[in-house]
Amino acid sequence: MVEPEDPEMSTHFHTCPLCEATCGLAIEVVDGPQGLPIVNKVRGDDEDVFSAGYACPKGLAINELHADPDRLRAPLVDGEEVSWERAWQVVAERLGGHLEDRGRDSMAMYLGNPNIHNLAGQLYVPALAKALGTRHIFTASTVDQQPKHVSAALMFGEKLSIPIPDVDRTDFLMILGADPMSSNGSLMTAPDMPGRLRALKKRGGRLVVVDPRTSTTARMADLHLPIRPGTDALLLAAIANVLLAEDLATPSPHVSGVEALPAALSPFTPEAVEAATRLPAETIRGLARDLAAAPSAAVYGRIGTCTVAFGTTTSWLVDVINVLTGNLDRPGGALFTTAAAGQKNSSAAVGARETRFGRYHTAVSGLPERFSELPSAAFAEEILDGPIRGLITVAGNPALSIPDSRRVQRALESLDVMISVDCYLNETTRHADVVLPVPSVLERPHYDLAFMQLAIRNVAKWSDALFDTEQPQEWEIHARLAGIAQGMGPDVDPAAVDAFVLSTVVQREVTAPESIVAGRDVDELVAELGSVPGPERMVDFLIRVGPFGDGFGARPDGLTLERVKAAPHGIDLGPLEPRLPEVLRTVSGTVEVAPEMLLDDLVRLRESMQAPTDGLLLVGRRHLRSNNSWGHNLPSLVGGSNRSTLQIHPDDAMSVGVDDGSMAVVSSDAGSVQVEVEVTQRISTGTVSMPHGWGHGQEGTRMRIAADHAGTNSNVLTAPTIDPLSGNAVLNGIPVTVAPA
Repeated sequence: MVEPEDPEMSTHFHTCPLCEATCGLAIEVVDGPQGLPIVNKVRGDDEDVFSAGYACPKGLAINELHADPDRLRAPLVDGEEVSWERAWQVVAERLGGHLEDRGRDSMAMYLGNPNIHNLAGQLYVPALAKALGTRHIFTASTVDQQPKHVSAALMFGEKLSIPIPDVDRTDFLMILGADPMSSNGSLMTAPDMPGRLRALKKRGGRLVVVDPRTSTTARMADLHLPIRPGTDALLLAAIANVLLAEDLATPSPHVSGVEALPAALSPFTPEAVEAATRLPAETIRGLARDLAAAPSAAVYGRIGTCTVAFGTTTSWLVDVINVLTGNLDRPGGALFTTAAAGQKNSSAAVGARETRFGRYHTAVSGLPERFSELPSAAFAEEILDGPIRGLITVAGNPALSIPDSRRVQRALESLDVMISVDCYLNETTRHADVVLPVPSVLERPHYDLAFMQLAIRNVAKWSDALFDTEQPQEWEIHARLAGIAQGMGPDVDPAAVDAFVLSTVVQREVTAPESIVAGRDVDELVAELGSVPGPERMVDFLIRVGPFGDGFGARPDGLTLERVKAAPHGIDLGPLEPRLPEVLRTVSGTVEVAPEMLLDDLVRLRESMQAPTDGLLLVGRRHLRSNNSWGHNLPSLVGGSNRSTLQIHPDDAMSVGVDDGSMAVVSSDAGSVQVEVEVTQRISTGTVSMPHGWGHGQEGTRMRIAADHAGTNSNVLTAPTIDPLSGNAVLNGIPVTVAPA
């Protein structure tokens, strides 16, 4: 390894785009063979204003992803490498021909989680979807987070208006269905959660974790409640019941509908939910009283509370408790981030509106859309039994990541045309006519538009690309696909599409009466952004019209992209501050704490208390070194404790006759798999756990490390069952049986 004082070495600062934590990395670059720059070392950036030197194993492995020999560098047509010119010709022939012959309603798009981690996915994929002109849009949102968006939209008027726990100042943090010590937070951008939780306890704060597993976070808790999977909504309803019945509620301001809650929640006493949750009634009462008495408190629920049959109701009740304890929108409670760019709830161009769903439905089961998305649980049936005959996937692997995996595989095999934008030939893209590879994460610029809207502190950070590439940038690929979908042929100019997208964004802002650039000339503003096409101009515009921006001269000391770039370690814009009622986009102008759709669902929740409580229930789990399915192709992120195993309590293992290290057959109504057994005290009786995103090594893929650590696909066991309020897949709390293989 090159010594740090080597004069040929340079250090670049880059925000890690591999998870939601947005940690700052210091990347040492040296001259390699033929004088080409290569990465020498990756470490946490000690001067980063947000992460302060912390970086998890995923970030430290970023060069493994960049240098991975299995990562695609050239397009594939029918599995063979071709030139970009040839690839675009085939896309135009097959996609264009399909649209002409079968119509736009025969097409679908599947958008994976990495789209939200890069600028091209956020800024240009919507233009591609619009150009394609289909209603069949499926995304990873309906696999893991749609309940939070539905709840937020109903309560606050915007799907990304999600209250964020003020982790650094709270006195009492209650976590449900999440393991932020392993995930680094989710819908809560918070680098170094281990350090932040240690700081919470050091200042005398209290940590309560509700989880059927003794996760890494639960091991740190002052109180760990091993709840029965899928019953978090009952626990939260009972806590709210106690707050109201014992006159402990001190509701936050700017709230309407509180008067409807006592009667609606009256059936959910701690005694009534005790059997279903497996939590003592007195423990629940004590928890409610402690939340009410704490100087400040925040309740946070994530994937384990979203991927269940009552995902939306659980997400709503999280914020009901934050409201009733007076902790919504106050320091130490749950507040709304003020992002520097792209945030709808701080934009004058986005006004109050009624949240509406169900404008159209799936063809087979009649499932309603949510935010112009259809449930991913309906993906396979809409292909096999419905109208979909063509597909575009972008950075997604639905073959492993959505329910009913074996049927999904059959659906992918049956398509007439499939185009994929991806960096790997994986379990999904192996079915594609054409795979269009994207540059590596170190070959593109980066700004976290989405995650800075969900951060526990207001921050702005930009990263330039470290390395040049001869590949088209990802935004160019999306723009060119959009042009082809519009019938412009294979030679469409991506810059023309970019110019249209940019002018549309600028036009929307200048026509908003209260915008800081209201009435300004569109061409004049675009000219100020420069002539180089691509996402930089878009980010510059969003920063300049944002809450900290210069307003194109209206606030001379405000931010521009140039000023953000000049701060390689990021700009700290301060702690979260109260934003009510300014943040609201509801028609009433208040926090609507009792939406009719959610009150109505309490009938279904009450009925669930009568369900049988015996048998084994399957839940998922996260690992610090596991990042969706593609992370399994990086050597440093697989092996060790990051394994695809079935965790089971010793008592349950003895009951079903399986031993540690043996193979077991796990069966559900959807299917069965064989998996290695891991007997552990870290899971409660009646619960078993398998991690998400495994099942590699299928014929036709090119991910050699992943194939050597194939693991077992847990989604073979998940039926296409949904939370009816959000359409989110039910991936946790699944009844299963376990037997020796």
